[in-house]
Amino acid sequence: MSDAPNSNSAAKKAPLAKPDWLRVRAPSGENYGRIKDMLGELKLATVCQEAKCPNIGECWSGGTATFMLLGEVCTRGCRFCNIKTGNPKGAVDAFEPEKVAYSISQMDLEYVVITSVDRDDLEDQGANHFARTISTIKKLAPKLIVEILTPDFSGEKNLVEIVVKSKPDVFAHNIETVERLSPSVRDPRAKYRQSLDVLQMVKHIDPTRYTKSSIMLGLGEGDDEILQSLKDLRAVGCDVVTFGQYLQPTPKHLKVIEYITPAKFQEWQKTAENMGFLYVASGPMVRSSYRAGEFFMKALVDRQRQTELNL
Repeated sequence: MSDAPNSNSAAKKAPLAKPDWLRVRAPSGENYGRIKDMLGELKLATVCQEAKCPNIGECWSGGTATFMLLGEVCTRGCRFCNIKTGNPKGAVDAFEPEKVAYSISQMDLEYVVITSVDRDDLEDQGANHFARTISTIKKLAPKLIVEILTPDFSGEKNLVEIVVKSKPDVFAHNIETVERLSPSVRDPRAKYRQSLDVLQMVKHIDPTRYTKSSIMLGLGEGDDEILQSLKDLRAVGCDVVTFGQYLQPTPKHLKVIEYITPAKFQEWQKTAENMGFLYVASGPMVRSSYRAGEFFMKALVDRQRQTELNL
């Protein structure tokens, strides 16, 4: 993969045509339909729907869903993301943790992912909201595996600690892209090294928590840069990594520089596995909360829970 062309030449080029391997089937299935209807009745927001995830049918049919906390307006403006950007001015549904937890406990789910928009407008940036949601889910549905996908909390360890102490089974935070591209891809406040620091903080606070991160490909990153990102993640003890193809959500967002082939994604999977990651999901349609790793992570978490019971 070559470096990205300069912005002037890139702007003049027509958008790349999507290859055949990026086509997916329309979502269907009994469990998919049931979850969709229930979410509509409860007026709950999921990233699956907000981001128009291509894996929504597979995940919901298999008992995995990703829920979004703290509203639908993000205080940051990453150039790859289609979530609304603005200032929520401190608006929070104080009962959301209980509503979400109760609703999840009524669904036929085995693995749930909880994420949120960035909330720099809040004093704790949403950390206590995350913690309450996790704790309540675990009370109402103790067998359910809870993965969280968090903002960086501005790198403040005391805020990360609040969330870690609520004991999510998997703590995910995405570096999103390689270090060179991070300033142009992500909001200026979302720094590459700061994201690595958050993952390292989790391990320092509780070494038994599994950590996870994700990298988008196709933004003009080089192979050497991807390899360095993997080394950086392993250096902070990251356990799981996923690779997926960046897809431009609207013409206003960053353009796709390259469509990575499925064979290349397989190469990166083998490379990451050889570097010691416990699990790697890699493919054009893989997203950070993709259920490809669900069964593997479930086995890891169940084993850890049994060990804790025997202590």
